[in-house]
Amino acid sequence: MNNAAEQFIAANKANLEALEGAATKAMAGVEKLVELNLAASKAALGESFVYAQAVMSAKTPQELLTIQTGLFQPMAEKSAAYFQHVQGIATEGNAEFVKQIEANLAEAQKAMGASVEQMVKNAPAGSEAAVAAFQTALSNGQKAVEQTQAAIKKATAQAQANFAAATKKAAKV
Repeated sequence: MNNAAEQFIAANKANLEALEGAATKAMAGVEKLVELNLAASKAALGESFVYAQAVMSAKTPQELLTIQTGLFQPMAEKSAAYFQHVQGIATEGNAEFVKQIEANLAEAQKAMGASVEQMVKNAPAGSEAAVAAFQTALSNGQKAVEQTQAAIKKATAQAQANFAAATKKAAKV
């Protein structure tokens, strides 16, 4: 079997393993979200019964108003903490996913470069122009991928900053 085919097979195997790793990490993030939601639901259920008992035991309208007012501050704080926790899970999962994708892309580019190098060595005489055009197209494609990665990182960072700012504002309110 020739070297290019072996590299192609190895790259595909590595990509499949990377996909398995990414899927496993994604499921771990989903599990964390499910655990968080179950804990939040359980806490909310318990607190709602405590609140209902407090409301039922109120003897005056003023006492009822005090109970209701006392409910909102802890609720806002818990909501802000919940959303910060969700953001943490999402940020962690996203960072790992991006890291894995970048590593895979670097390996794929390396394998592609080796394949192109092998192809150039074995190119028939007179095909220099076609080989040069192919190499230029490949280089431009790699540059486009790098630019896209940079744009995605920038957009992700901006979205995380916006989410953090919104969470802080919600906590203040």
